[in-house]
Amino acid sequence: MDRNGNKYTFIFAIAMVLLVATLLSIAAISLKPFQAKNIEIEKKTQILISVAKAQNTAQADNKNKYIETEYNKYITKSFVVNSAGDIIDGNAFNIDLAKENAKPVNERQLPVYECADDDGSVKYVLPVRGKGLWGPIWGYVSVEDDMNTVYGAIFDHKGETPGLGAEINQSWFQAPFKGKKLFDESGKLVSVKVVKGGAATNDIHGVDAISGGTITSDGVTYMLRDCMSAYEKFLSKSKK
Repeated sequence: MDRNGNKYTFIFAIAMVLLVATLLSIAAISLKPFQAKNIEIEKKTQILISVAKAQNTAQADNKNKYIETEYNKYITKSFVVNSAGDIIDGNAFNIDLAKENAKPVNERQLPVYECADDDGSVKYVLPVRGKGLWGPIWGYVSVEDDMNTVYGAIFDHKGETPGLGAEINQSWFQAPFKGKKLFDESGKLVSVKVVKGGAATNDIHGVDAISGGTITSDGVTYMLRDCMSAYEKFLSKSKK
């Protein structure tokens, strides 16, 4: 075959495309278990951070082993509830919250993680997911065993504006959620609001918004309101 001819060039190009496609497929299949493990560790890390654990991750010689050990020590139980607050069958860790949020509230599977702390107290971790300015936002909110007081919160995003909405994943934004209340004095669920211009000092339901990140701040408010509403019956039934 004439190597300078069009036929040879065409066959060679097809062969190279097939070779590259095969190599990419092999690479994707080979990397999939590692990618799945990374996602699992990241999820466990965020759950732990919401209950003030995994503090020494950066110093750990083996991050994955450290997170697994912390998770198995503190997250002693996980289960799934429905919007009526009843425990139902299901694997909490494997639930895709994006898919669940697309369903009517009464059809959703709602994950709950139970943390047994060193002092004998119990905290409950509730995943949340919503919409920011440019894409999804998500996080984990832990509550004390009164099912009303926020113990901790962690949020993350996909594609929010650097220096503005992206700040929801910073500790200075997340820390003020600690101690806020989900229910008012009458027992009505009001959740926690991110307040533009700053929350009043005595506002037990408000935290400061991000300057210049109004839409993402509002997204966090709506996310918490909508997700906590789905958990309302579970929280109310479990109150101490």
